[in-house]
Amino acid sequence: KERLKRVDIVLEIRDARSPLTTGNTAVHEAIGEKSVLIVFNKTNLADPKVVAKWEEWFATKPTPFIFINAFDKSSLKKITENAKKIVHAKRLQSNPEGVTKTDLKMMIIGLPNTGKSTIINKLANRNATKAADRPGLTQQQLWVKVDSEMQVLDTPGVMPPKIDNYKHGLWLAALHCIPKTIVKHEDSACFIIQHLLDLKSEYLKNHYKMETIDTGLVGALNQIAKSRGCVRHKGEFDYDRVYNMVLNDFRSGLHYSECGCNIV
Repeated sequence: KERLKRVDIVLEIRDARSPLTTGNTAVHEAIGEKSVLIVFNKTNLADPKVVAKWEEWFATKPTPFIFINAFDKSSLKKITENAKKIVHAKRLQSNPEGVTKTDLKMMIIGLPNTGKSTIINKLANRNATKAADRPGLTQQQLWVKVDSEMQVLDTPGVMPPKIDNYKHGLWLAALHCIPKTIVKHEDSACFIIQHLLDLKSEYLKNHYKMETIDTGLVGALNQIAKSRGCVRHKGEFDYDRVYNMVLNDFRSGLHYSECGCNIV
C-alpha cells in the first residue's frame, strides 16, 4: 500500500485453474482507485473450454483482465500491451490535451505460487528474481527493469487474512498456494480424488488404471497404490507416495479436464 503512489498500474496474478479462489478482496480494497489488470496465469494447465467460459464471465465485470501462459511469448506480450493501454487511457483522462509520458511502472501482486516471479523474469528476459514451484519464495520487494521505459515491482505473495471457506483452502493447497505445513498434503490429495470420484471421472479411472470408480475414497487410494506400485516391503500400501503422486499430477495439469470446471 505504501508503494502504490510510485506505480501506474497493479497487476494481480491469479491461477487460471481457480480464477476466483486465487483472488484477494482485501488487496483490492487496499489498492483503491489505482488502475488494475487481473492476469490469469497458467492457462497451459487449465481446461481451454473452461477458460473460455471464465473469459465470458469476467467480460461482464468492470476490471480489465487477460488469460495468459507465462511461458508463451505471444501470450505474455498481452501483459505489456494491455497495461500500456490502460495507463495511457487514464493519463488521457487526466490530461485531455495529450500525453507525452511513456514510462510505465507496474506492481505485481497475488497469492504465493501464482507465477509472479516467472512473469517478471520472462518480461525482463533474464533471471531477475527467484522463481520456484513452492509458495513463499519471494521474501522482499524488488524493482526490476524490463526495458528503458518499463519497471516492475515484485512483491511477496500475500494471502487473505482469513480463508472462511474450508473447501477453498483445500483447492489453494492443491494448487500449492498454501504450504503443506498449513494444510496437510494428504488432505489436499484426498480432496482431489474424492472430487473426481464424485464426478465419476473416467479420466481418473484410465489414468491410474483403476478397476472401477464406483468406490469410496479408501477403495480408490488402494486401487491407485496397487496399479502404480506404491507398496511397502510388507505388502502395505504406501499412501504417502499416492498423495504426492496425485498432487504432482494435478499441479502439472494432468487432471485439468475433470477439475477445472468446478474450481472457483
